[in-house]
Amino acid sequence: MTNEFVLEAITREFPESVISNSESYGMLTVEIKKEDIKKVIHYLKDSSLEINFLTDVCGIHYPEFPEKEIGIVYHLHNMMTNFRIRLKVFMSRENIEVDSLTELYAGANWMERETFDFYGIKFKGHPDLRPILNMEDLGYHPMLKEYRLEDGTRTDKNDSMFGR
Repeated sequence: MTNEFVLEAITREFPESVISNSESYGMLTVEIKKEDIKKVIHYLKDSSLEINFLTDVCGIHYPEFPEKEIGIVYHLHNMMTNFRIRLKVFMSRENIEVDSLTELYAGANWMERETFDFYGIKFKGHPDLRPILNMEDLGYHPMLKEYRLEDGTRTDKNDSMFGR
């Protein structure tokens, strides 16, 4: 199975869903419309492509691009042919919700909870969407690039010791 073959299968089945594609470090990366991501992943899993293992779900934040500020990256894998694919979905900050994959992959449960916890991305249809690593009353999502990396009030740290 090749990147070209899989990309051709996706674009043939979902011609309006593919926004862009690239091939970084040999891995096919396809950007999909947010409303179609679950259908595309369902197709990849149940078709003859048999891309049936969800390796990872993670969030990304690009504050400099308001229309594509929040993203979700799905890594999928066909264990028999060792084929890997990366699917990306982007959305604005106002509409930060996407369909849950827990119906397709049991492992998506905790991955989606972690992504919600760190980025605030809501997964529609998730059975138990609540923080998994942070305290429930934290009040913010720590991986968003909105907060200083260091506490400016600290006096016990000498930045010159860290090459700054």
